[in-house]
Amino acid sequence: MVGRANKPKELSSTPGLPPQATVTFSEDNSRVTAELPTGESIEVLLYGATVISWKDASGDEKLWLSEAAKLDGSKAVRGGIPLVFPVFGTAPAHPQTKDLPQHGFARTSRWEFLGKSTSELMAGKTTNEPTVKLDFGLSSAAPGLDSKAHAHWPFKFNLIYSVTLSPRSLTTSIVATNDDNSSFDCQVLMHTYLRVKDITKVEISGLASAPYFDKVDTANPHKTQPAEPAAVTITGETDRVYSPVGDVTVAEDRVPRYRVTRDNLSNVVIWNPWADKAQAIADFAPKDGFRHMLCVEPGAVGGWQSVEAGDAFEGAQTIKLLD
Repeated sequence: MVGRANKPKELSSTPGLPPQATVTFSEDNSRVTAELPTGESIEVLLYGATVISWKDASGDEKLWLSEAAKLDGSKAVRGGIPLVFPVFGTAPAHPQTKDLPQHGFARTSRWEFLGKSTSELMAGKTTNEPTVKLDFGLSSAAPGLDSKAHAHWPFKFNLIYSVTLSPRSLTTSIVATNDDNSSFDCQVLMHTYLRVKDITKVEISGLASAPYFDKVDTANPHKTQPAEPAAVTITGETDRVYSPVGDVTVAEDRVPRYRVTRDNLSNVVIWNPWADKAQAIADFAPKDGFRHMLCVEPGAVGGWQSVEAGDAFEGAQTIKLLD
């Protein structure tokens, strides 16, 4: 054999893929946990496809979850990110949804885990940061569908709900497809409970001059947020449906902490029960927990989204960490 002067050297080791996100199931298959190689994590309960935890790389929790929340599928979860579909609240005057329970059936159905994708696969190329997306599905034919849906909302539909975790953000998105022969109306909302240290030191910007519906002030509910002061503070029970133009930012002690961006979701609900209301909510614990949470809930709830046969409604939120 003739020797080769430029014979390549042997590789000392086989190059491997960069560290990937890990996805695990609980022993009872009731929840899915995903963790990035950088340490950030999410936990999603299959009941309601409810995100019940979102932690940054240091293990700091970003979502508020009631200590009395039911995680056994017996009732909707108090805290995290419950998914509202196809009705926000109750709608006794709306013929299609008048008999549905409050906030519909998505949050009280058991969803199917459809799988994961990572930054190596998403968009067909590697991104600059690790990312993991978890997909969940619910349809009119699903065995886990709340029985009230079959009885009171007899449309054929298919829902795909995606939860995407990046080092500095969390995105939740929904695609609601009408598989029926006739159109249906729906409302969608992501009931996000953000964790804060002290609600009295929170300021919410991005709502100046926005019209809103004040559900606490039943005598005069239709209002417009003043241009000044630019930031909204929470000083008592608050339940408002805003229609802002742009992003909403939550600051604490004048330090921006969260920015909420919406895609095809025209409304933002700002909710805090305050002391008296918290006392009256059975699964709200501890009772002073209102001091450590703020609901910023992107949704399409100001009216009805009419989805024609064969068509779909899509909406999403992205919560970005700023501190």
